[in-house]
Amino acid sequence: MLAAETRVAPPSDSDALLAKSPVDWKAIVQPLEPFLHAVSNRMGEQISAFETDLASYASYALTAQGKQLRPALVGLSANATGSIHDSHITVAVIIEMVHLATLVHDDVMDEATIRRGRPTLAANWGNEISVLLGDCLFARALELAAGFPTTEVCRAVSSSTNTVCAGEILQTQRRGNLRCTRAEYLKVLAMKTGELFALACEMGAYLSGAPTQERTALRSYGMALGTAYQIYDDCLDVFGSEGTAGKSLGTDLVKGKITLPLLVLLERNDMIVCRKLETLVGDYHAENFAQVVALLRRHGALHESLRVVQQFLNAATEAVLALNPSAARAGLVGLCDVLRAQTESLEGTA
Repeated sequence: MLAAETRVAPPSDSDALLAKSPVDWKAIVQPLEPFLHAVSNRMGEQISAFETDLASYASYALTAQGKQLRPALVGLSANATGSIHDSHITVAVIIEMVHLATLVHDDVMDEATIRRGRPTLAANWGNEISVLLGDCLFARALELAAGFPTTEVCRAVSSSTNTVCAGEILQTQRRGNLRCTRAEYLKVLAMKTGELFALACEMGAYLSGAPTQERTALRSYGMALGTAYQIYDDCLDVFGSEGTAGKSLGTDLVKGKITLPLLVLLERNDMIVCRKLETLVGDYHAENFAQVVALLRRHGALHESLRVVQQFLNAATEAVLALNPSAARAGLVGLCDVLRAQTESLEGTA
């Protein structure tokens, strides 16, 4: 990588999902402020669990939190099925640490030098330390999970961590594969993004003593919301503006990532269109971006992709409507409305 080149990491889902939304995110999380503050404090306390010589690295990674979407999902799910306890703070810290570990590793793989307006861990201390620090974050999260009196939490966190990492591997394997199917694409999204959303919702309910039916409903909600977000984010990368996306556009194309807008065209079985797309994407250069976007827009790729986003948002909303009415349930629906508004705004750019 050239010394003068700067690669900005994609914004995390909490940043992109909540940015510039006409739906009031603050109103949704206002009842959770004491809980989210406690989560932040406990995240800071985790620094002392690392070797003294590693404390500066751990501190840098653990203070890179965004708007705490996953902890918010823990809190909303807890309140929708019962009430928040100290155990919810711990599980929110665990899930946030797993998420931050994946971001540290992502920045290494993407050669990103900037995330959330500051140098990445890799930019400051190199890839080797970053990879190992990410591993330490995973390990610390599992250590905290093992501290619960029941093995259920540790088992769930371990399973989800394995699923997220496996999803990242599958996505890496499929870079540049224009024969990838929509089903394969959605499977990867569910694994790498939907899983931690689902875990946050499920654990929030579990630690409130919710019955299996409510836990299942909230897990389904989280999976659908997370999957919807990732499709939206993939669309944002080609159809958005740099101001809205908070990053340079076309980063997925640079990495050879096959997203739903591309798959929509490839599914048309129009030989001329498919060959044109394959030529532009197969040997991708930044100069190809405008032609790729024009081709996608001409053949309705954005409209179909955003229709799928809406399907997942409808599924998420339907899942939580099975719960008893409450302010927390309204907050969960409100998160769907946030993403729905962002989606509709993006469609207006086509």
